[in-house]
Amino acid sequence: MNSLRVRIGMLGLALLAGLSAPTTASATAGVAAPVPTVEEQRLGEAVPQEILRRSGFDSVAPEFARELASTHSCVEARHVVVREGAALWRRAVDRAQGRGPAGGDISRDDDRPLYWARLGMTREVRTWTPAFGLSETQRAALLDDLERTSRGQTDIRYPQGTERLKRVLVTGFDPFTLDRDIRISNPSGAAALALDGTVIRTAAGPARIETAVFPVRWQDFADNTVERTLRPYLPGTDLFTTVSQGRVGRFDVERTNGAWRGGFPDNDNVGRTGTVPVTDPASQPQWTTTTLPYRAVVAAHTGRFPVYDHTEVTEIPAAGTEPVVRPDGPTPGSTARAGGGGDYLSNEIAYRATLLRDRLGLHDRLPGGHVHTPVLQFGTGNTDPATGSVTDPDFVRNRLDIIAQVRAILTVAVAAASG
Repeated sequence: MNSLRVRIGMLGLALLAGLSAPTTASATAGVAAPVPTVEEQRLGEAVPQEILRRSGFDSVAPEFARELASTHSCVEARHVVVREGAALWRRAVDRAQGRGPAGGDISRDDDRPLYWARLGMTREVRTWTPAFGLSETQRAALLDDLERTSRGQTDIRYPQGTERLKRVLVTGFDPFTLDRDIRISNPSGAAALALDGTVIRTAAGPARIETAVFPVRWQDFADNTVERTLRPYLPGTDLFTTVSQGRVGRFDVERTNGAWRGGFPDNDNVGRTGTVPVTDPASQPQWTTTTLPYRAVVAAHTGRFPVYDHTEVTEIPAAGTEPVVRPDGPTPGSTARAGGGGDYLSNEIAYRATLLRDRLGLHDRLPGGHVHTPVLQFGTGNTDPATGSVTDPDFVRNRLDIIAQVRAILTVAVAAASG
């Protein structure tokens, strides 16, 4: 009797499991259901939802989910992902540059609607279990397509037949340190949206700016997202600069970049410590240097924030074992522990971009390097993440001033590099 009860009980559990199990072809016994990343899980908090609602971007992920649900194959799904990812980037750029409806009362210069809307889309792909089945390889490919298209990485296009038009390539970053203050905006990402596809007038003639935005995640960089994006364009570019948020109240042109990861947690709360992983590590240098015309940029009046030629690094000297801060740059034979831009992903994107420049044989003819913007600060009385509002007039003014000064720095740099 006892054994019969056990068998009947097991049968009942099996029937219940069968009734409650997903009916999609991709669901298999013993395989955990896909779950959102740490970064995607923040979407449920009040601040991201308010930013999406007040920008009109709250409809992006639900509409995208409906489009995905209407597909009948991975090929169809990829078409939807590529189309909608590119549309999100164009929508964010158009909003930042004053085209089309604002969609709400969040200022147009704000980069955060793009960031949170993208995470809504990636969460949909990551947790999707279509009836036709989706392997993890196929899911990863869809996520990669979505990341690249929604970041402008596949939208870098310079007009043909315009030889007199200088070509400038600029990169920005997502917001980061969101567990410290989830309201954070990144002025480098905002600058990328404001400048993409624009033409600036310089003393050396007009220059067309193309931009892309990168994630704040160690693994993406180890997967060569920077090199894959920049490699096709650097040989035909007249000047490039990677941009990120740096220190309070100042811009810095970082003189030297180091081949070291310091381990600070990324947007998925993952830390990585060690030498920057690149292809062909046997020929990897410890340091790379800027070829931007930093003297001209520092000397020019480009806006309300001072601009510095930042030369400090941290190294382990050739004959030493402990890190030493060097205010004037690295000494011969030393090992990197922090570049001018530190040991986080802003240093790493600068290192990777300038190393790519050098490996392409462009060191002596392509001006390029890294610019750190000031920290974007909220206004007085709005500094508490727990009680503060998602925006305020000083916050907007600070971001607009930083964007304008990035544009002015590029204007000076193009002219100086061409002189």
